[in-house]
Amino acid sequence: MTATNFTVPGMDKATADKVIAILDKRMVALIDLGLTLKHVHWNVVGPNFIAVHEMLDPQVTAVQEMVDAVAERIATLGGIPVGTPAAVVNRRDWDDYSLQRALATEHLAALDVVYTGLIEDQRSAVGKLGELDSVSEDLLTGHTGDLELFQWFIRAHLESSGGKLPTEGVATEKGAAGKVS
Repeated sequence: MTATNFTVPGMDKATADKVIAILDKRMVALIDLGLTLKHVHWNVVGPNFIAVHEMLDPQVTAVQEMVDAVAERIATLGGIPVGTPAAVVNRRDWDDYSLQRALATEHLAALDVVYTGLIEDQRSAVGKLGELDSVSEDLLTGHTGDLELFQWFIRAHLESSGGKLPTEGVATEKGAAGKVS
């Protein structure tokens, strides 16, 4: 919902409110992803520790930049980006990341599930924005490409030489981790 009595030129307030609501869900998801990636960074162990540990920091940085861009778009449209911890928890509709200290392959399998859900929701948001605001659509489209690339980095660690993923068809983080342990 807009906090001002104006929005960007060429967009009415009702449309801005719809766009802000979509962007708010993406901002919450991206904040959660950034924290989850850092959690994995701190809690990954095993033979591929350093590769995974170092791979995740640039993803965290990129996701933080995505959060900033989405929050600033919300503000540009006249909304209030609220990213405080309690507000994020209250607005998300998924559970916390379920793994703690775990092997690199277990965390990567769980992150594959996380990225799948996030990217599916991101693509849905892009589709909705296509009818409302091409600028916000473009912003999320660029982010989606980066998120898909990050998932590919994760999947490259999991993929067999025959192109199979052990996480195929698995819907939970713990279920995915169980497929590689």
